[in-house]
Parts: sequence; C-alpha cells; structure tokens
Amino acid sequence: MRERGGAAAQGTTDTTDTRDITKDATRDAASDTAQSTAQRTAKATAPGGAPGGAAPAGVPGGAVTARRVGLLTTLVLGGLTALPPLSMDMYLPALPEVTQALHAPAATVQLTLTACLAGMALGQLVVGPMSDKWGRRRPLLIGMIVYVLATAVCALAPSAGLLVGFRLLQGLAGAAGIVIARAVVRDLYDGVEMARFFSTLMLISGVAPIVAPLIGGQILRITDWRGVFHVLTVVGIVLTLVVWRFLGETLPPERRHTGGVGEALRTMRGLLADRVFTGYMLTGGLAFAVLFAYISASPFVVQEIYGASPQTFSLLFGVNSVGLVAVGQINGKLLVGRVSLDKVLGFGLAVILLASVALLLMTTGVFGEPGLLPIAAGLFVLMSAMGLAMPNTNAQALMRTPHAAGSASALLGTSSFLIGAVASPLVGIAGETTAVPMAVVQTGCAVAAVGCFLLLCRPWQTGRARSSQGLSGGA
Repeated sequence: MRERGGAAAQGTTDTTDTRDITKDATRDAASDTAQSTAQRTAKATAPGGAPGGAAPAGVPGGAVTARRVGLLTTLVLGGLTALPPLSMDMYLPALPEVTQALHAPAATVQLTLTACLAGMALGQLVVGPMSDKWGRRRPLLIGMIVYVLATAVCALAPSAGLLVGFRLLQGLAGAAGIVIARAVVRDLYDGVEMARFFSTLMLISGVAPIVAPLIGGQILRITDWRGVFHVLTVVGIVLTLVVWRFLGETLPPERRHTGGVGEALRTMRGLLADRVFTGYMLTGGLAFAVLFAYISASPFVVQEIYGASPQTFSLLFGVNSVGLVAVGQINGKLLVGRVSLDKVLGFGLAVILLASVALLLMTTGVFGEPGLLPIAAGLFVLMSAMGLAMPNTNAQALMRTPHAAGSASALLGTSSFLIGAVASPLVGIAGETTAVPMAVVQTGCAVAAVGCFLLLCRPWQTGRARSSQGLSGGA
C-alpha cells in the first residue's frame, strides 16, 4: 500500500507513472469492492473509534455492530456537511440588523457572506492534502477547534471589517468538515455503497439550508444578530466533541502520503490529468452552478417578478428542497445497485437540461406569459433532478482515487464552489425585472455539464476500457 501511495504522488512525472497510478487505483477499487461495507466500517472504527482505543459509547467492549457504526458515522458526517450551510444561511435574516448595528454599508456587510464562501472554497484545497498526509482525525479536529474560536470572535466583532476577516477564517476552518467528510466516505465505502451513503448524507445536509433561515429568524426574536453566532459556537463545540468521541481514524498509516507541499501539488496535478476524474469533477461543478443560479435568483424571480409573498417564496423554496432530498433518497435506496451510476447520472443531467430549456422558453415568452405556477413547476423538476446528479458525480470521481481521497475531495469541493460563485452574479446581470438571465445561466451550465459528461467521462466505455487508457488518455 505504501508503494501505491508513492506512485500516486509522483503520477504526473511521465506517462509510465501516470499509467501506474490508474492501475493502482483500479486494483485498489477492485480490492475495496471485494470487502463488505460492514467489514470496512468495523475495521475503521473499532477498536479505535474512540480516543484511547475504546469502543464508542453504548457499545460493550469492542463489539461494534455494522449498523451501529453506520448510524454513528452517518450522523457525524451528516453534521459535518450540514455545518457550512448552517453557517451561511442561519445568518441571512440578520443582515439588515448587522448593517444598522455596525454602521456599515450593505455592500460591506454582504462581504461577510462572500468571505465565508471563499474561505470554504479555498480551505478545502489546504485541508484535503493535509488529511492524506496526517490522517482524517487530526486535521478535522484542528479545523473544528479553529471554527469554534473564529465563530466566537464573530459574535464579539466590534466592526464590519473584523467581522469580514473572521468570517473568512470561519469558512477556511469549516471547510475541514466538508472535505474530510467526503474523504471518510471514500475510506469506508466503495462502489454502489458509496453512492448510497452520499444519497443518505443529502437527507441530512439537504435539510440544513431549509431550516437554517427559520432558526436564524427565531433566534432574532429573542436576541440580536450576535446570538446567531453564539448558537453556531455552541453547535461547533458539540460537533467537535462528537467527532473527538465517536469518529475514529479511517486512513491507516500505510495508505498516507509522506511528502510535503510539493507532493500534494503533484498529486493534484495527477488527478487533474485523469480525464475521467476531471470530467466528473467539472460535471458536478457545473450542475452545482445550476443550483447556485437558482439560489441566487429565486428570491427576486419569485417575489419581485411574479409577485409572490415572502411566505409563498419560503414555501416554494422548502418544497424544492424536499424534492431534491426525496429524489436523492430514491437514488440511494432504489436505483443504486440496480442501475449503473452513469445511467442514473446521465438521466439526471438530461432532466436538468430539459427543465432549464423549458424555463428559458417560458421566461423569454415563447409560450406567452407563463405565470408563477409553471415557473415553480420547472424549478421543482430542476431541483429534484439534482438528487440524481450530485451524489453520483461525487461517487464516480472518488471511486477512481482511493490513493488520494483527501486531495480528490478538495478538488471536487473547491471546483463546485468556484464555478457556482462565478455563475451566481450573472443571474442579475439584467436587473431584477426579468428571469431570462437565470434561465440562460442554468441552461448554459446544464449544456456544459452534459458536454463534460459525454466528452470526458465517456459513459459508454466499460471500466476496463477506461483503465487501459489511464491518466495519459486525458490528452
């Protein structure tokens, strides 16, 4: 295993080495598939699932059942993936109050959101390679501790400038939960089991954006905007303690990388040289951009253009989120294992593209004045199809990278945030009087996602054919 890790780190020095990486990754994936999920989970968590080698609380001795470990792992990883949406969305209702309290212009206060989002994107590039070198637990615990401290300082910030700076630090530290959660899933699961687990995580992380603004609004009923950060600090402390107590190390020493920054950069370059991995990464990022465009534009599209009340908008937003989570569960419970991941992914992308085109035709007036109901229906179909696209792009990409799951997870997360961040401002380029820019951005990103899937992933090829091409086939 150490030799495979070394080969992965030097995978871009020449064509022979890149072929070796793919062969090693293929052998790892085949070996991983041969093991059952229960055996892998039990090995990773028991007896080291808790500090000092103790079994998790509530489990006698080291007798950790697969179901018990799976439940704990799901809850812990779900909490880690839900924390960033909570950090972003719980704060949204407090923005007007922050503007008044800190005597800062609205544009400056908006930077507190941008800083947190940028921190989450860039932090993944740092934490991912760290977790490949030092294991998952240490970088995750360090990141959680820094997150708690940064959030506590945000609650005490006397000025908007200081708040922006510590929101950036909060995002950088919070990125540890996003990137390491995906890497842990890759350590514990493979193949269809990994896709199922990603769908299960969507059930937890998908609820967070729905309830976060509601929680933030209720907090503001009893305290001021600083109370939001006090609550987030408490949530961070609880999650840190849960991670320390229940989440064991999932990356054994023999599979870790021993090099420094240079090796991490070479590993990432080797991953990007893999045409198929890059294809799934871009496909997922562009699909995520469709989602970002919806989140950015839907408030003024639904309320300003089509005249819905804030309560109606909240209802529609919640219904769309439920659709995404529900389809994600259908993907994990019914489709994965019965239908190939590429077929399910391809169907999801096709539905996203068709829904985007339908929205474009409606907003441009091809069918006359559509009204709110058809627009809402198109957005619901588009959002629900994300439940087929997002978990399967992650699963397919990570299945190719058992030798560098942390770095691969970092690239997947960072690309999604960056592509989404570029797409989001474009939806308002024509002002708040038309929904055409939203539909144009969504359709363009959907077309690009389908193109990357077909041209780079080439789903009609068998796994063996892809492996024979290797990373050098990406040229």
